[in-house]
Amino acid sequence: MALSDVALCARALVMIGVNPIASFAEETVEAEVAGMLYPALRDGMLAAYPWRFAARGKWLSRRVSQDGEDETAPDGLHEFALPGDFIRLLALESEASALPEFELRKGIVACDSNRAYLRYVGRMAEASFPVWFDMALIARLAAEFCLPLTESTSRAEYLQKRADDLFHQARLADAQQSTPRRIEDFPLLEARG
Repeated sequence: MALSDVALCARALVMIGVNPIASFAEETVEAEVAGMLYPALRDGMLAAYPWRFAARGKWLSRRVSQDGEDETAPDGLHEFALPGDFIRLLALESEASALPEFELRKGIVACDSNRAYLRYVGRMAEASFPVWFDMALIARLAAEFCLPLTESTSRAEYLQKRADDLFHQARLADAQQSTPRRIEDFPLLEARG
């Protein structure tokens, strides 16, 4: 079942024993806490692991100055704009090299290549989250919402442990969503003969 941002927060609030919300616009402490913490916690969960379900790839656009010239950083690297849904860099490739020299900067990536292909974790609609990610996110939300709403440190610690366990399970489930990569050209395997 696809859940919205509000539905995810409502389930987390139920887990800590407080009233669920129907909207972030409600004039309740629960809605205020959920609305304030949710975006950062969602993005933090997406950034915490190279999730296959949230992986994206695209050729980046070079930044151009107001006079139409390509933007080049003082260090000679070409500047490329990051996508608006960018959360975490997974890999950067160019036509010339699978490992170009690059540096991630605020809102851009500077690279020594004329073209760059970015593989990244991107922000996505909550309805697209797999159920195992929903469960891990709900547990994390409950752990973070607990202290400001209940002031119970023991319950918050328990919920954090549960969130860590569900995060680990979600990582395992995500890792099983594709064929494992074959290890090739590894010196220790060659030494075994």
